[in-house]
Amino acid sequence: MFDKQVYKIRRQRLAQFVQQQGGGVVVLSTAPEVMRNRDSDYPYRWDSYFYYLTGFIEPQATLVMLVQPDGVLQDFLFCRDKNAEREIWDGFRFGPTAAQNVFLFDGAYAENELASRLPNFLMNVRQVFYPMAQSETVNNLMRQAIGDVRSKARSGINTPIVAFDLTHWLDEMRLYKDTFELTTMGRAAAISADAHVQAMRVAQPGVFEYAVEAELLYHFRKGGAQSPAYGSIVAGGANACVLHYRANDQILRDGELLLIDAGCELDGYASDITRTFPVNGRFTQAQRDCYEIVLAAQAAAIEKICPDCHFNEAHDAAVCVLAQGMLDLKLLTGTLDSVLESGAYKRFYMHRTGHWLGMDVHDCGAYRQVQDVVGDANSPWRILQSGMVLTVEPGLYIRAADDIPQHFWNIGIRIEDDAVITPQGCEILTQGVPKTVVGIEDLMRQLREAKA
Repeated sequence: MFDKQVYKIRRQRLAQFVQQQGGGVVVLSTAPEVMRNRDSDYPYRWDSYFYYLTGFIEPQATLVMLVQPDGVLQDFLFCRDKNAEREIWDGFRFGPTAAQNVFLFDGAYAENELASRLPNFLMNVRQVFYPMAQSETVNNLMRQAIGDVRSKARSGINTPIVAFDLTHWLDEMRLYKDTFELTTMGRAAAISADAHVQAMRVAQPGVFEYAVEAELLYHFRKGGAQSPAYGSIVAGGANACVLHYRANDQILRDGELLLIDAGCELDGYASDITRTFPVNGRFTQAQRDCYEIVLAAQAAAIEKICPDCHFNEAHDAAVCVLAQGMLDLKLLTGTLDSVLESGAYKRFYMHRTGHWLGMDVHDCGAYRQVQDVVGDANSPWRILQSGMVLTVEPGLYIRAADDIPQHFWNIGIRIEDDAVITPQGCEILTQGVPKTVVGIEDLMRQLREAKA
């Protein structure tokens, strides 16, 4: 359910950060529409920062906030004007009057008035806040507006002299999810979990990867999601050892594993699930041995996802389990300490164990503690706190090679869940898809029996 107050409160919170810097003008535009080819557009997706503060999903829109040194806020939206003819072709538009009332702005104007009105907002303002180096359109808009103000210097008009990157504060705000966001993310996770279960139902030898992908997309949309949160990975056999495999055009073969990394986006929020299972419904012994190591690594990581733990502790815990597993399987030789110190384990596990999750699947927010000293790349890892959401996704990827026993060839496994930090520890949002060996084999047997 759309709650217009949520976005007004976020703008007020942002105004508090701006006030702490002495006040100023905030300018934030949404994403532009992009042509796919000829006269066809890509499906439109708004800018996450803009949506976070406004809830407004139409293109050609800009938010302007005036924050006085005492914290008094005035917020204005510039958006497309009402146009009956274009609405016949493209659909409903709010227009400034309705947008102001529905989204609780102090004022709203047609977007073609932005260039003429923005200089007036910037007159005699010392500081401006906008996303730097992210949009050439916004950069040009600000240059032109500040230039217009500077041209009035002989009339006693002062020009802004300090510019801040707005995303610094928005990243921190977005890192902590409120109840509204967590509810939406929980719904997205449930839709994605159901889609993964349905994908297990259709996956079997002789089926193409794209047929399984189609099942995922169908159930995303059937569940109410607007789109995938990212390009779905449906990787059978050796394809599972390609981390960002996207072709999804190969046939599934008996005796191989299928790795599916897919999640939907619901009302602007992403989910992110990976499951790996045998195409024929039964793990081989080698597949089972590898899978149990990855599952144990994920369990070790989840234990470190709790308030007051550092972000990197989950990764370190997973790596220790994975590296020991590689030694136990004789994929590597030496001691655990030597394998960790040399990084030899990276041959079979080369990525991090998780990332922030939210409006973007790789969501914003610093992974190290924010320091007062600019440029400190060695600051400690961020301490996890309640309200943060991150993924937990260890993996094991064994490509065919002369020094690898053949029964391990082309085994690619990743297990990924979405975790919310709670005061007591963490809550896994994506539990609707089984991930134990027994749970997967039982589910696939039940799905095949029901289909028969």
